[in-house]
Amino acid sequence: MSARVIVTGFIGQHPLGGVTWDYVQYVTGLVRLGFDVYYFEDSGHWPYALEGGESGEDFGVSDCRANVDYLAKVMERFGLGERWAFRCAMDGEWSGLSDLAREEVVSSADLLLNISSSVARPEEYRKVPRLIFVDSDPVFTQVKLARGQADFRAVVDAHDLHFSFGECLRAPFVPETGHHWLPTRQPIVLDEWHTERSHRGVFTTVMNWASYNPVSINGRKYGQKDVEFMRFLELPRLVEPVRLETAARGTGRRVLQDSILHHLEHKGWSVVAPDMVCPDVESYREYIQNSMAEWSVAKNGYVEGRTGWFSCRSACYLAAGRPVVVQDTGFKEVLPTGMGLLAFSTLEEARDGIREVVSDYPRHSRAAREIAEQYFDSAKVLSHLVDRAFAVQEVAK
Repeated sequence: MSARVIVTGFIGQHPLGGVTWDYVQYVTGLVRLGFDVYYFEDSGHWPYALEGGESGEDFGVSDCRANVDYLAKVMERFGLGERWAFRCAMDGEWSGLSDLAREEVVSSADLLLNISSSVARPEEYRKVPRLIFVDSDPVFTQVKLARGQADFRAVVDAHDLHFSFGECLRAPFVPETGHHWLPTRQPIVLDEWHTERSHRGVFTTVMNWASYNPVSINGRKYGQKDVEFMRFLELPRLVEPVRLETAARGTGRRVLQDSILHHLEHKGWSVVAPDMVCPDVESYREYIQNSMAEWSVAKNGYVEGRTGWFSCRSACYLAAGRPVVVQDTGFKEVLPTGMGLLAFSTLEEARDGIREVVSDYPRHSRAAREIAEQYFDSAKVLSHLVDRAFAVQEVAK
């Protein structure tokens, strides 16, 4: 009998195309490896309304129905219509699996993968022999722990093994937490991403302008993408006639103040709203596959922390055969760069990376897909993660 695995995430809470791909590729990838897989969403977080309500600024919801409906459609799309459960943070009510079926899954599961700290009460899942924590937000996770956030430490400490997308975590750039962080990266289900599509000749990305406030510790400050993006304001002028487009999370005019949005447009940036161009699973994939390549900055914290973090989104671009020109976070230590994947730290390096991709696009496109196949294939990434998880001993706690 195949091992039973529970995967957790934020698909229902944040009904966005990119967020969905982040978590559903864990579920689908494990199914294709032959595991008996269920998806649970029990984050304790208030669900998010994509459209912002009547005012366009109200992103909390009054009930969970739309979020549950979105999750149900996603699970059906990937052949998991009877294998999911969602607990609404507002009233504690479950949707999806019946109480009896859900309890049976928890009692018989061999492994739980808590992706992005999406389980509020891991002690409720302690019947599962192996609880695995996967940190997808390196530096910010470690800072919360090092600053003494007791409730968060209790959640992290409840797990048997700890992985991180920060493949190069080290002091003094990242504070010590007392955990042994094993490297991992985003799994990509390769045959969901197609390389034969024609593109529209635009470098694009999908991003959060600022997810949350900066954090500081030991004299170091770790900020968001807004900090880094402003360093590259002049880039469109330097790469003309190449077009640069960014889909800012939410509606562009909500995420960015009008003054900042107008300034970006004045500098030659095209700013579009992802809830219009890539709101769900299929449109997000089409947006990436219709792009010529990606250009993007990273969170300032990832850059300052030299974490080796690499974006789930960028990995999808690579899988679609779309070259990626992205800000260096230290990932050059673990991923090949120079062909298909180009890293930059300065404005001049960003300019040169874009020019290089345009100058020999077919070769960079092939190399992008090859990197995805070698380094992000869900079969490889998840096999390694699960093998380590099942090998965990009691002393690894």
